[in-house]
Amino acid sequence: MKLVDFLQNLSLKGIRLWSDGEKLKTEGSQEILTPDIISKLKQHKTEILQLLQEQPDIWQVYPLSYGQKGLRFLWELEPHSYTYNVSFAVRIYYQVNLATWQETFEVLRKRHPMLRTTFPKLGQEFIQQIHENQQLDFLEIDASAWSEDELYTNVLKAHRYPFNLETQPVMRVRWFSVSAQDHIMLLTIHHIGLDGWSLNLITKELPEIYQSLQTGSEISLSQINGSYQDYVNWQMKLLKSRKIDGLWSYWKQKLSGELPVLNLLTDKPRPQIQTFNGAAYQFKLSEELTGRLKELAQKQEVTLYTTLLATFQILLYRYTGQEDILVGTPTSGRTRPEFAFAPIVGYFADQVVMRTDLSGNPRLIDLLIQVSKTVIEALDHQDYPFSLLVERLDLEQDSSRNPLFQAYFLLQKYQESKNVRKLFFSRTKTLVDWGGLQVEPFALDQYEGLFDITLEMVEDDSCMLAFIKYNTNLFDELTIARMASNYQVLLQEIISNPEQRV
Repeated sequence: MKLVDFLQNLSLKGIRLWSDGEKLKTEGSQEILTPDIISKLKQHKTEILQLLQEQPDIWQVYPLSYGQKGLRFLWELEPHSYTYNVSFAVRIYYQVNLATWQETFEVLRKRHPMLRTTFPKLGQEFIQQIHENQQLDFLEIDASAWSEDELYTNVLKAHRYPFNLETQPVMRVRWFSVSAQDHIMLLTIHHIGLDGWSLNLITKELPEIYQSLQTGSEISLSQINGSYQDYVNWQMKLLKSRKIDGLWSYWKQKLSGELPVLNLLTDKPRPQIQTFNGAAYQFKLSEELTGRLKELAQKQEVTLYTTLLATFQILLYRYTGQEDILVGTPTSGRTRPEFAFAPIVGYFADQVVMRTDLSGNPRLIDLLIQVSKTVIEALDHQDYPFSLLVERLDLEQDSSRNPLFQAYFLLQKYQESKNVRKLFFSRTKTLVDWGGLQVEPFALDQYEGLFDITLEMVEDDSCMLAFIKYNTNLFDELTIARMASNYQVLLQEIISNPEQRV
């Protein structure tokens, strides 16, 4: 074994090495620091002291979380895929200080170690390595000769450029300069390094950092006391504890019996290998409909989330005739009050499955109660890693479909800043106040085809935005438009007559 590999293996096991003058100091479990290990450290003392001085990054290696392992494995299978690229883009119509923007991203990376992390292999094990002096991947691109169509095409191409997780930064910035007063800023990060919560954090911090640097004032962001490794360590301890048995017991029972495959009628033959090509159909729930839905949820003592999810599952039932409906939904992964995970950028999110039984033609209000109970239970047991769940269920492999569920539902809330919400979801060319900076949303088609169909709802003041994201290798837009219309009709039915049968 190479010396660096040997030392990194020790680091992964919690052994700390440092120099004290010409002495090599160690700290860690005596179960790991066996006489043989101590002997090898003494044998290579001079080389190790030199490595400590010249390559401090080699010690910054850590295990992956379960969610990261899944994404790293998928990248290993398809290193040229852009499926898990996550981008944020805005258009800026005034002269900017580009050097200050570069410094802004440097400050951001220094604050969040995940943004300067690579994901190499150590032997056969995936690891993550934090770099102290990794060069920022920031590139200015001259877009002055491009038409608007060419501009969009090239920004989308930059978003879709694959990452090399083993050796290259997990974050990059592409700055498209159309003129001195017209720019598109494209920030792209691989999903292994962040989740939706993290992206919201980043988009709130960027303008504050930039303006502080511009004015020479102090950057007054809140202090981060924890690290992503605290989360990884917590998860590793959980997986070795008795609690994990209770979590597994719940999911094993909940997902017992034959698990159905969602049989939505498709417009095109399903490819033998699952594709991720997608698009999104946008629609809007009126202020009146949104208000009445909230009233119904309150009257039935369920959440708006439950009401929208249950309606989606009824819609799938009516389309397929299947009485056993499985729908996936995301969780934040930041629920542990004893840890300060909220301000940390990283991949905490996971998925749970909501299984609903529509047999016996239940009343709509009874189904709401059933779904509410399922949601509460699922969230109570969300700490069981989804990838481990799929592994332990030993599902029959089908390369044409996502495992366990093919439909997905999520409700987005941006209570802290409706302007940030507009930057993510607005399709109109209108200026938005982004933390004091006037910018225009630059909407990119991304992340649309991970499942057969996804219903994403967004609370937008007094109404609701909705997006049906769909796999374009399966469905035509007209089919999805009809589905969106049918969903709204179904919502009206539930409001008008909650006693009716599904």
